This record gives sequence, structure tokens and C-alpha cells, in this order.
Amino acid sequence: MKKSFLVLLILSFSISCQTTKVSPSHKIIKTAEERSDFQTAEATGQKFAIATQGKFASLAAQEMFRLGGNIIDATIAASFTISVERPQSTGIGGGGFMLFYDAKTGETHAIDFRERAPLKARTDMYVKNGKVHESASKDGYLAVAVPGMVAGFIEVHQKFGRLPLKTVLTPAIKLAENGFAIYPEYHQALTYKASTLRQDPAAAAIFLNDQGQVPPLGTMVIQKDLAQTLKLIANKGAEEFYNGSIAKALIRSFRNNGGLITQKDFDTYKVHWRKPIEATYKDYKVVSMPPPSSGGVHVIQFLKFLEDDNLVKHGPLSAQSIHLAASALQSSFADRARYLGDPDFVQVPTHELIAEGYVKKRRLEIKNDKARTASDVQAGNPLPLESTETTHLSIMDADGNAVSTTQTINGWFGASVVAPGTGIVLNNEMDDFAAKIGESNLFGAIGGKPNLIAPKKTPLSSMSPTLVFKDNQAILSVGAPGGTRIISCVAQTVLNYIEFRLPLYDSVALVRYHHQWQPDILFIDKPGPSPQALAALKEMGYKTEIAPIPCKVMAVAREKNILRGVSDPRDIGTGLAE
Repeated sequence: MKKSFLVLLILSFSISCQTTKVSPSHKIIKTAEERSDFQTAEATGQKFAIATQGKFASLAAQEMFRLGGNIIDATIAASFTISVERPQSTGIGGGGFMLFYDAKTGETHAIDFRERAPLKARTDMYVKNGKVHESASKDGYLAVAVPGMVAGFIEVHQKFGRLPLKTVLTPAIKLAENGFAIYPEYHQALTYKASTLRQDPAAAAIFLNDQGQVPPLGTMVIQKDLAQTLKLIANKGAEEFYNGSIAKALIRSFRNNGGLITQKDFDTYKVHWRKPIEATYKDYKVVSMPPPSSGGVHVIQFLKFLEDDNLVKHGPLSAQSIHLAASALQSSFADRARYLGDPDFVQVPTHELIAEGYVKKRRLEIKNDKARTASDVQAGNPLPLESTETTHLSIMDADGNAVSTTQTINGWFGASVVAPGTGIVLNNEMDDFAAKIGESNLFGAIGGKPNLIAPKKTPLSSMSPTLVFKDNQAILSVGAPGGTRIISCVAQTVLNYIEFRLPLYDSVALVRYHHQWQPDILFIDKPGPSPQALAALKEMGYKTEIAPIPCKVMAVAREKNILRGVSDPRDIGTGLAE
């Protein structure tokens, strides 16, 4: 069942026992006419529900279910397909995180297949004469970390999948061979990165026309080399990527272009199965990704920070709710800079940062009627001693299983290079490390000592795949792309759904806000809150900026016997359900 919706700004409301009622008298945030395929934004069913950032990715997942596959077959099929459909955001030259709740065992698996720093990487590799050489960590082969996507996908599928790997990869192979029409966001990314892509012949041959220009909207994107690469993986598995002909082509490209990755990096790459972090929020259990993702820690920190404030009496876009939520984000991002990093390399006080006493103590630092400047906010002391890019998909099934997975090549088109003959767009994940203490990355996140570069280290991430449980049942799978904005977008979606009791569609589509401590700006989605709320925020001392917040939430909810999938209406993603 598919619907179109007019999404309303919530400026006045009343609380019922079930859900917050939305006043129909105010501006809409997104009209149906602004989204040519708006009918696919939400879907409901009883067998499964899917929310991804791509039409073909959602269809691939649906096909696996129809073939008798399980939720993992659907997830991996969608993941490989989205790698073809959104080469500006993700791909098999990148990495990611996944949460999988196995209803049969009651266990939630946290799988880390993020990229790792090459063995030849060094702490000061982007610093020259005391200054950071910014472009070196963003563009070209020196920016590339060891890809983990293929290793992660294959390992998860081998452990939990039901259908043959060849079947699971078929939709992605067909899409790469047959192509898709250039859509607006893809065109925007191409336009933004055209000058950089033009410098790499292999990338230019795929993504630009014969004159080296950006093709117009609607032009078909054919990726023949990538189709051949996917066929090799379908036939031979991850071994072909890390130790076969694909590996040889990749290593040759690194050697010829000043990259650091060698065969030894591929030989030593490991997928990490980590213990998820979890905490209670009122009557709910929130489960999220542990470090080296900072997202899970801070989504939980955010919710715990606000737990006793009874925000529902103020409303989701009231000045008071925005103020307290922004304050929670400021504290979280200050802690992020000081404490978060790869737990295999540094001691991360994960549990201390989300401990009840610590978070409540941080809440006491906030005045209810006054904003804090960046200089007012410091990292706490729990111990005695991120791009609008990336992609996300959420899936649930009738058996109670749930998946939330976020995947990336970091910036738009990653490092803007393609290994010749492979079709693989390579990541620029090295930019997620702190090149120097106190320097900011592509997304403005301030770097701290725990996130400095080291060989085999995983860069800190804001990716926040999250599951919410009630009465031992997974009721919400949610996540988003968007660099550091991921944390605020995911946290607010959860808050909207379980605190303000909004419908899932409204929880995703509502005006958002973001504050990451530095820069000292409160960003708010267009068209913003009410003029009265905005004036009150400025009176409190906030520097505000009304502009789109570049994150696109994908969410699936279990509502009694109905599964509901919502793809952010700001995006062109697809919700499918049966």
C-alpha cells in the first residue's frame, strides 16, 4: 500500500493517547508535487518493509523476499545495488556498519566493515611545514583507506543468508549493465566534482561525456567494468576482491598513482563483529553502533540527556525543545572530539559516556533560557583519570528481524578516482581521521588525539544505524547519511517517534535542526520553526542559520501487525512493503 502525504510543520498540537495531532493550518515542508515519485516515499505491509535511498535498491530487496530469501539476502542485494545506483555516495570501494537483530536468537549483531588506514599510513602524512594539506586527504589515491564493503557483505551473507550469492548479486549486475537515468542529486554531485573527476581518465570515462562535461539529466549511466567486477565477486566471493584479479588491478592503480595500499593491507583486512551499545529511554531500549562509530554513543547520549524534560508538553519545534536538544548536541560533540576513536587503538569510555549519572550531570550544566557559546562547552569528565554523502537502508520482516545499515565512500565520489578496468570508485575515508589535533574534517568535525591516523586504524565515523525495542520486539530501524548531521537527524527521528508520538512519516519529514558545538551555529531546516520560536531562540543567544540540513533518514517501524517503511521525502529513495 502506497500513499502520498502533505507534511505539515508542527507549530501547534494536542496530545492524544496514541499520537501527536498535527495542525493543518500551517506551511508544508514538502509538497507532493516537489517529488516526482512521491508515491514511493511510504509503504505498508505485513511480510516486509524496506526503506532505501534508491528505487532499484528497494526493488532488489523486494525481489529477494519474493524468491524465498530472508532479510539478509534482501539487505545484501539492496546494498550491492545501491553501490551501483549511488556511485556518488557509496560503493564496493568503501565500507560501513550494520546492525542485525536476529529475532530467532534474540541477539543483535554489530558488524564493522569500515575502511582501515593502510599499513604505510602515518600520523603526519597530510601535514607539511606544520600545515594540513587538505586536498591530499580528500582527492586522489593518497586519500584512500582499505575498503571493507565486499568483505563485510560477503561475511554477513555467508553467516546468515539463504539464497546463492549469484542470485543476490544479480540485480546489481543487471543495473550496472543496463544503466539508470541520471537523477537530480546524482547530477548535482557530478557538477560539484566534475573538475576533480576530469583529472582521472578512468573516472571521466564513466561519469563524464566525451567532451569531459557533465551529461544532462536523464542520460543513461552504464557501468560495464563494474558489472564485470560484480560478476567476478558473484562467482568467486570476497577472495576475488582481496586476492584475485580485482585485487591485482587495484594494487597496480595504487602503485602507479602514489597510493599506500598494498596486497598486505588486503591480506590483513578483517571484519569486526562488535558488541552493540544499548540503553533505556523511558519504556524503550535503544541499540546502536559502538565505536569506532561515534553515532551510537551520541544518539543515546542525546536521548538520555532529554529523558526527564517532558518535551512533549512543549512540542517538537518549540523554542524550548530545540534549545534543550541543541544543548544536548553541543555536549555530545564536545565529548566526541575528546574521547571517541577506534577502540582497538585508544581507550574509549563508551559506557561511562552514556551512564545515567554522567548524562544527568551534563544536563545540569544547561540553563533553560540561555544558549551556550562554543567556549562555554567543554568535554565532560566521565573517567577518573563527520558529508552529506553516504547511504542508509532499513529493513524489517514479519518474523521480527530488523536490519539497519549505513554505508559510504565518504565524500561525493570518494577520492574521485576509479581503478582502471574495475569500475570501482575509491573512497576518501582517510579524511575522517584527524590530520592534526584541532583540525576539522570535510564535515567540520573537530579532530582529537584519539582519532589521529595510525596503520590499520579505523577512522571515527558519525554513522548511526539504530534499532529501538519495546517489550523485547524491534519496533524501529532507522539511520541516515549526512556526515556529522547523521547523529542529530537519527536522534531527532527517534525522539519524534517515541517521545512526541508522531507518525513515522512525520517523524522523518519534520523540520530538523543541528548543532555540533563547533561551528557555533544552530542550523535549522527550511522553512524553520514559527517566527515566535525563532525569535525566542535568538533571544536566548543562538546564532541561527535557516538552510537545508543534508541528511536523508530511512526508517522502518513495526506497528502491531503492520510494517511501515518511510524513505525521506527530501530524497528520491523508495519505501516498499508487502
